Amino acid sequence: MSRLGTVGGMQGERTSGGRAPAGSTGADGPPAPALLPGIPRQGTGRDTAAPVAAAEPEPGPPRARPRPWRLLLGTPFSVGYGLLLVATSLFAEHADPTLVSQLLQGSSTDVVHLAQAPLLVLVASALWIAGGLTSGYALGFLVVLPALERRIGGLRTAAVFFGGHALATLATEVPVAFTVAAGGLPESSLHRLDYGISFGVMTCIGGLAGVLPAWLRWPLLGGAGWLAGTALLAYTDPMTDWGHLLSLTLGVASWPLLRRWRVVRTGPTPLLGDLGHPALRAHPEPRGVSTP
Repeated sequence: MSRLGTVGGMQGERTSGGRAPAGSTGADGPPAPALLPGIPRQGTGRDTAAPVAAAEPEPGPPRARPRPWRLLLGTPFSVGYGLLLVATSLFAEHADPTLVSQLLQGSSTDVVHLAQAPLLVLVASALWIAGGLTSGYALGFLVVLPALERRIGGLRTAAVFFGGHALATLATEVPVAFTVAAGGLPESSLHRLDYGISFGVMTCIGGLAGVLPAWLRWPLLGGAGWLAGTALLAYTDPMTDWGHLLSLTLGVASWPLLRRWRVVRTGPTPLLGDLGHPALRAHPEPRGVSTP
């Protein structure tokens, strides 16, 4: 058969049957696959190309690299207060011992100083770390306060710290004043040396436990309670040890308020089944409501 006849025959079949025969090549694309008679909904090969292309995930934005200064800028109260404590601790270690002793005596929250200038000594006593930078409460400050500040904010963290520091100090010193007045303690108890950040740190530990997941909350709270309880049983400084246990209790008592502050700052915690679900991002309707 000549080429002219073949072309003519194929054109006649296309116009008479309404479609090109199996294996024929059209002018608009590759050859179509053969169709079997009597089988409905047969694909042509071109129908599956679009879903495959649509199923390919789109490239997301590149991940941001962690930057240390973001952590510093995100916890300004903890960083600023921590630098101040480092400065006072270095001063107490290297300055003249007589001058340091006078400053510590003037910052002590004993009964006499609380009666004379309560606000001044409550603030001044929180500028020193009893035991220096190597004490356990210095490490607790470094870990606990930034973690709490990232969850509730700087001003609220300062309120928790200084609130616990002031309340626990008054709760331990006021009974001393009444006991001395009643004759149960000598007058020298009115001049005891009392300063440091331990009450505030213990209050923040108790508060932080309330905004952490349960698997972190109870070990943190149990460890802090065990340390406070064993120190109290040792009976080396019962007034301060009672203050530590009271500070921890004040932090636990503030859980409802701290959780409300956290919701205001970061929004409500999502449900377990809703974390990152793409269908919920695409369809923000509430559950149980179907859209037509």
